[in-house]
Amino acid sequence: METEDIKKVKEEKPELILINITGADRVGLTAELMEILARYDATVLDIGQADIHHNLSLGILFKTVNTRSGDILKELLFKTNALKVQVSFNIISDAEYNEWVGRQGKNRYIITILGRKITAKQIAATAKVIAEQGMNIDSITRLTGRIPLDEKIKAQTKACIEFSVRGTPKDLEKMQGDFMALSRKLNYDISLQEDTVYRRTRRLICFDMDSTLIRTEVIDELADRAGVGEEVRAITESAMRGEIDFEESFKRRVALLKGLDVSVMKDIAENLPITEGLDRLMEMLKRSGYKTAILSGGFTYFGNHLKQKYGFDYVYANELEVGTDGKLTGRHLGDIVDGKRKKELLRLLAQVENINIAQTIAVGDGANDLPMLSEAGLGIAFHAKPKVKAEASQSLSTIGIDGILYFLGFKDSYMDASVAPV
Repeated sequence: METEDIKKVKEEKPELILINITGADRVGLTAELMEILARYDATVLDIGQADIHHNLSLGILFKTVNTRSGDILKELLFKTNALKVQVSFNIISDAEYNEWVGRQGKNRYIITILGRKITAKQIAATAKVIAEQGMNIDSITRLTGRIPLDEKIKAQTKACIEFSVRGTPKDLEKMQGDFMALSRKLNYDISLQEDTVYRRTRRLICFDMDSTLIRTEVIDELADRAGVGEEVRAITESAMRGEIDFEESFKRRVALLKGLDVSVMKDIAENLPITEGLDRLMEMLKRSGYKTAILSGGFTYFGNHLKQKYGFDYVYANELEVGTDGKLTGRHLGDIVDGKRKKELLRLLAQVENINIAQTIAVGDGANDLPMLSEAGLGIAFHAKPKVKAEASQSLSTIGIDGILYFLGFKDSYMDASVAPV
């Protein structure tokens, strides 16, 4: 007995048909269904498939080349019945199809949400902001591996979902602000990026060092050895909050290190607390052809130590002056690498590597990082101070520094297979 949908197809002889198949997935299911369309020389205009916990959702929009649409649908109906999956048919008018094609010209944005776990409340809040801006979600993709149920294992897991969204925001600045407010309120990270050719061809990533690549401020470690830790740490915090000029704070702190034996730097370097995820991040960036740089208001000795250990391509930092007695003089050599200088170095490295500034990424946590964060194609405030998070367009605070890989579109499956995203 024929269904009403098939009778309608026979009567109206449509050329554009959308089928949706749902049910338990199995090996070869898509191949068997496509073989039917192939026998009738159908043209596939769109196709999308997702598998969630062994449950399939497959959509195919196709165009027939003859008037035997009813025969195609009859075969599909019999086949899906044999495969124990459900199928629905929809006839698409030329006007509906042309409207769908017309949406291709609209802007596309990638919205990435991530954290130790993703909750329904976080997804609902994100989707609400998207809807308020009059934009449509085209697809949702999970970038991370499956989350284990064992609470002990879950402690260091990561969860990431990527939304592909089409349309032009009513107010892009408000949308960005709403996302940042949500990230603070609901304790997750959100990245909003326009899906341009540059997003897919990032090539240079520049990092701050202290409190970004390492979980300390090296100058504080030196100060502790010199017995002036409390005084220097207070100046450091004030500078990172943007309360005092970086150059002034730098000179005051370095002066307090006068008389410290230079040998202590080796011990500090060998015991630096490395930020979670740095090994994984650097492995994937190098394997994928990225150029990497350290642009730091810290010191070259420690930057070079990290360069040797992780393979950074460039290091620009401050040089401490050492006297003939092997002790720090309390002075520095050369220009101070402050916020302005970091921005200049970012642009210089882009020129050296012959890439567009839009292909660059900058990562940092302090107020002196804001100039390079705003200059880069993608600026990421990493576990940043409140002032920096408030001004940055992207923030990463809930997981390790390898979370940057998800902002770049990497999937765990790519990384497990040692393959970079296209």
